[in-house]
Amino acid sequence: MHTQLYDFFIHWGIMSLSLWVASFLFSGLKFSSNGSLLVAALMLGFANAILRPILIVLTLPLTLVTFGLFLLVINALIIQLVAALVKGFQVSGFWTAFFVSIFIAAFGFFIELLIPGSTPVVIHTGNTISI
Repeated sequence: MHTQLYDFFIHWGIMSLSLWVASFLFSGLKFSSNGSLLVAALMLGFANAILRPILIVLTLPLTLVTFGLFLLVINALIIQLVAALVKGFQVSGFWTAFFVSIFIAAFGFFIELLIPGSTPVVIHTGNTISI
C-alpha cells in the first residue's frame, strides 16, 4: 500500500514539474496559481489513466493507419480537455497542447530515469513487464 501511494506521489510530482517547466518554455501554457498547477497535474494523470485508454481503443483504426502518430493528437486533446476543466489552467490552442504533450512525455521519461528504483514507461502485461 505504501509503495503504491509513494509511486502515486512521485508520478504526480513529475507531472507537476513537467507542466511547470513547460509553462516557461511554451508561452501559450499558463497557470494562475500553484494550486491550479497541482490540480491540473492531478487531473491530467487521471485523464491519462482513465480516458486515454478508452480513446485509444475507439480510434484504433485511425491510429494504425497513421502508424501511431494519432496518439499525439489524443494527448493534445486530453491536455485541452483538462485545461477546459481546471480553472486557472490555460492552453492557447491545439498546437500548443500538441507540443506540450510531446515535451511532457519526454521530460517525464528523463526525470523517471533519474529516480533510483523507478522504471519509466512500464506497461504491465500479465506476468511479464515490457518497457
